[in-house]
Amino acid sequence: MKQIKRCTWCEKTDLEREYHDKEWGTPLYDDQKLFEFLILEGAQAGLSWSTILNKRENYRKSFDDFNPLLVSKYTQEKLEELLLNKGIIRNRLKINAAVSNAKAFLKVQEEFGSFASYIWQFTDGKPIVNQFKTEEEIPAKTAISEKMSKDLKKRGFKFIGPTICYAFMQATGMVNDHVVSCFRYREL
Repeated sequence: MKQIKRCTWCEKTDLEREYHDKEWGTPLYDDQKLFEFLILEGAQAGLSWSTILNKRENYRKSFDDFNPLLVSKYTQEKLEELLLNKGIIRNRLKINAAVSNAKAFLKVQEEFGSFASYIWQFTDGKPIVNQFKTEEEIPAKTAISEKMSKDLKKRGFKFIGPTICYAFMQATGMVNDHVVSCFRYREL
């Protein structure tokens, strides 16, 4: 039986493999899913992605399935409740950022018609297809992620530095950073 070749970062757990095989790097244009990744990538700052994947379902329940309109209206009482929730990363700055990011997200939707229209302009509306042979070649940030970060910050987004932006671009398929030997590279 022929073994499937994957990016090596996803080989530790079934959850990581499933995420890699079905989601990571797939071009995403759905605003609510883009908002989800924006919040999860910010929550991941300083932590491993597997930590966030393991808490993802709790995040979905806790953050109203990442509905930006609902998240934008969270009260101080709701924020305090989230700080006690062991199912998510209990960091006050990250939780507060989710709410301010929801408000900024809604303003971007209003200005551009959709968040997808805004965010995809950074790659001219299509994925950047890289050709990395090893994961060591993959950068942590790029000139595009730096430009994106700067623009998002100007619009009021938080926890959105160039490295977080690049991870967001990878997750949402704005860049194809599957190594060329990975089966997903050719699929995408």
